[in-house]
Amino acid sequence: MTDRITIDPAICHGKPCIRGLRYPVETILEWLAGGMSIEEILYDYEDLEREDILAALSYAARLTHIKRLEPMAA
Repeated sequence: MTDRITIDPAICHGKPCIRGLRYPVETILEWLAGGMSIEEILYDYEDLEREDILAALSYAARLTHIKRLEPMAA
């Protein structure tokens, strides 16, 4: 995954991106959550690869491996 997800302060304000391109992981996840299929994303964004989308999903899954959540103050 480290060759697919990169973090560079000069690209997208240091957000995790796909292969140094200006596709933040969060954007990929938003497209998927909005109902786009992997095939639709790949059709619309030809410089992305299937492995990029899967790496974004894997990265997000790893972020959820936490011990517990604390409620946020209102």
